[in-house]
Amino acid sequence: KQWYQRRVAITAGGSDAAALVTKATTDGSKYIVNGSKAFISGAGVTDLLVVMLRTGGKGPKGVSALIIDTATPGISYGQKEKKIGWNNQPTCVVNFDDVEVPCENLLGAEGQGFNLAMHGLNGGRINIASCSLGAAQQCLEDVLHYTNDRKAFNQPLNANQHVQFKLAEMATELTTARLIVRQAAKSLDSKEPNAVALCAMCKLYATERLFKVCDDALQLHGGYGYLKSYPVQQFWRDSRVHRILEGTSEVMHMLVARDLLKHL
Repeated sequence: KQWYQRRVAITAGGSDAAALVTKATTDGSKYIVNGSKAFISGAGVTDLLVVMLRTGGKGPKGVSALIIDTATPGISYGQKEKKIGWNNQPTCVVNFDDVEVPCENLLGAEGQGFNLAMHGLNGGRINIASCSLGAAQQCLEDVLHYTNDRKAFNQPLNANQHVQFKLAEMATELTTARLIVRQAAKSLDSKEPNAVALCAMCKLYATERLFKVCDDALQLHGGYGYLKSYPVQQFWRDSRVHRILEGTSEVMHMLVARDLLKHL
């Protein structure tokens, strides 16, 4: 079984995916690929790459997608990035130096790469929101046990009304986020016209609010939450990047606002 890494993150454009500069020029029956890609999750451990690159002019219509075997000469990798989270997945720069790729490895037609990437991002945003759900759920379960077992002022922490209110807020945020994620997934599966906006909403809400749940769980652990022997710190570190992956929270605001304004 071959594994591939979907490639959207770029060196020069950041959130502006249509501004990518990695190029592919045709040479008979093959493309010649040159450029580099930064912040690539899973780089160096996959057998295939799906690479978004420029085959035409400026803008999204000049972007195409190629499937590239990682054993192809001319592919090299930068050093593994040292991240504060997601450390089980390597991240580094991928370089392409006169990499020859058969024209038959083109996904769809030339100029369709940007649309393919954007379509994949909608599902990816649900995936990242779901990762936040998992982290926040475990943090809530951990802090429920911790505040019940931990004693302060001759009583469990969860006997304090402030702690009870905080736990109630965390559970409410978690339940609300789960509902919006499910609604977005249903909308995307059903190809509803508002699916893009709902996917953006679910990622924005879940990643922002549920990171706060993880942060609150760490706070309720006190000093113990800052120790690596307690897993809450790992969920906190891992979930922070969810507000950046698959489109930043700022881009999600833009997508939701664009959907609202188009109906005026």
